[in-house]
Amino acid sequence: MPKPLIVILIILAVAIIGLVVLYFLGKRAQKKQDEQQALLEAHKQTVSMLIIDKKRMRIKDSGLPQSVIDQTPKMMRRTKLPVVKVKVGPQIMTLISDEKIFDAIPVKKEVKAVVSGIYIMDVRGLHGKSEKKPEVKKSKFRRFVEKAQEKAGAKPLK
Repeated sequence: MPKPLIVILIILAVAIIGLVVLYFLGKRAQKKQDEQQALLEAHKQTVSMLIIDKKRMRIKDSGLPQSVIDQTPKMMRRTKLPVVKVKVGPQIMTLISDEKIFDAIPVKKEVKAVVSGIYIMDVRGLHGKSEKKPEVKKSKFRRFVEKAQEKAGAKPLK
């Protein structure tokens, strides 16, 4: 057998083994995430709260309890979390928001929120008009295509 063919077969075998390992790790991670989501759903409750402030912060600077910081994996301690400072009744608390709803949370407004522990899962306006969700940011490719269509005089995509 020629040497380049052997090298290609070895690379192909390593790639196939890598894909199989990633498949099983992904399956395990999905199972773990489903269990955690079921636990969050079981413990959720609706709470009326006043949103004081919201920021994306590192977990060390967020003001969360030390026990929460200690339980966080080391790799996650450097990432920024969507942190929301709220007033629930007479108590001021720091909560973590779901990434999907963080931009829709109104600041300095009273809202009804679905909370599970220190995790905000959903927010609905209580008084006044609710803010519109911000527009989804367009990708560079989408902007390029729209710009090209404008120059060509064609109708833009939606």
